[in-house]
Amino acid sequence: MPSARHAPTVERSLDPVLDFMRLLWSIEHGLQRMSKRMENALGITGPQRLVLRVVGRFPDISASELAYLVRLHPSTITGILQRLAARGFLERRRDPADTRRVRLRLNRRALAHTRMQRGTVEHAVRGALTHVGPARVRAARLVLTEVANRLNDLCAADANGASRPPLNVRGTAGRRTR
Repeated sequence: MPSARHAPTVERSLDPVLDFMRLLWSIEHGLQRMSKRMENALGITGPQRLVLRVVGRFPDISASELAYLVRLHPSTITGILQRLAARGFLERRRDPADTRRVRLRLNRRALAHTRMQRGTVEHAVRGALTHVGPARVRAARLVLTEVANRLNDLCAADANGASRPPLNVRGTAGRRTR
């Protein structure tokens, strides 16, 4: 987000779609900044803390269940789990019923990182959710879920080889630019 000294002197209005996208990018940027801040202050990133909190709530969760639950790609989860295990925060045990699967548990060392505390992403989110109230949270969840589903559907279509007409610079489907 631009600092106040770089803010334009004239406010420009955007159509509702661009304005909403601007808000989404602002949130994404804020999450990245908070994650770096958390790493400097607490020693773990936002995604690492999210993983620790979820594993703490669901001991013996598998890596694939964890990836689905937090909506991160399995390869992203693998990297996070490797870093957390190397630091002694996670215990990885083979599932006795399926030795290909690993079950995850927190080590004692991780407990300090799973408590609610100021200066974390979830502290900011909790404050915002409390501030706006349950009805607005439900409405926001509906919109954000719909956006997430549509983005995931587009990405899934691309992964499955679905072809769409190319877009030109103006965004008109089907016309190729030279």
